[in-house]
Amino acid sequence: MFTRLAKAGLAAALSVTTLTTGAAVAAAAPTDAPGPSAQHVTVSMYGYLPSTTPPGPGQFSLGWTSSGTADLTGPTHITLDLPAGFTTELGMFYSTPYDYTFSETVSPDGRHLDAVLVGNRRAGMYEFMKIRVYGNPSQVSGQLVATVSNPNDTDPTGHITAVNPDGSTSTPPVQAPPAVVGLDTTTGPGVGGTSVTVSGSNLTHGMVLVGGVPAPGTCTDTSCTVTTPGGSGSAPVSVVTPGGTATAPVTFDYTGAPPPPPPAPTTGSVSPASGPLAGGNMVGISGTDLTGGSVRFGDVPAARYSCGPKFCSAYPPPTTQPGPVDVTVTTVSGTTAPLTYTYTA
Repeated sequence: MFTRLAKAGLAAALSVTTLTTGAAVAAAAPTDAPGPSAQHVTVSMYGYLPSTTPPGPGQFSLGWTSSGTADLTGPTHITLDLPAGFTTELGMFYSTPYDYTFSETVSPDGRHLDAVLVGNRRAGMYEFMKIRVYGNPSQVSGQLVATVSNPNDTDPTGHITAVNPDGSTSTPPVQAPPAVVGLDTTTGPGVGGTSVTVSGSNLTHGMVLVGGVPAPGTCTDTSCTVTTPGGSGSAPVSVVTPGGTATAPVTFDYTGAPPPPPPAPTTGSVSPASGPLAGGNMVGISGTDLTGGSVRFGDVPAARYSCGPKFCSAYPPPTTQPGPVDVTVTTVSGTTAPLTYTYTA
């Protein structure tokens, strides 16, 4: 079990702690063949649950794999729900390079973990959180349920995995498609902060997007209550679940001035500073306020890229002309001064 975890985690470096001797979590990565969605992500759990002999917490990896044929883009939502008698704390996520944003919360009762990763993930990439679970398995009934979803993933298979307290697994379910029928509030200030309840069905494990931006909150099967992010104009509201994505029949309309834009991006270095004409090698770009940026080499977009607050990973496009080109990062607040990258014959 441990060996399998170590091999699977090569793409996402993590300091591994010795696992306890409790019931083994053997939820293998789903084997469902990807459906028609080019962007597809699946969820898995590996490790051990709490033990009473010797006593100790369980520790396992909650992982997600970009298993489609195209890079996974936009916000990826990960959840973990525990049965009564089990609790958890914030998970440890450590994936380099830091070309993404990551946020997580745990409910007051310690039974629900909710995380959102925003960044472009290359096809075939595996990442994971290290999770600790506390409790006595002999006094617990129900399942540990982990989910993953992304608005660009239209294939509902592989989005849920479930583990029993004794470590055994059952056939992962496929959640029914969500439906959204309305919002209780449709206007609010541009600075955000408005409480909105989205009503519908099959909204369990949902993530609400307002204008494409994740809105913090919680979902039940029939409603989600969230706080709007800042924005402007008329913003579509959608709920992304393991079963798919549903959009509200009305928009949320921002009134007044939006929040100030983030500072203009800056860049400090590009490494390596040169590479082959064929492109395809990973280049790191350091700087500030790069979140959500897009990268260009000269006038051509990078073959793929992903940007976090202080770092972008980018793959140069191919070219036939050796020599230097400008490398820039563009966000909603502007474009950086150019750095130099040299194509070598």
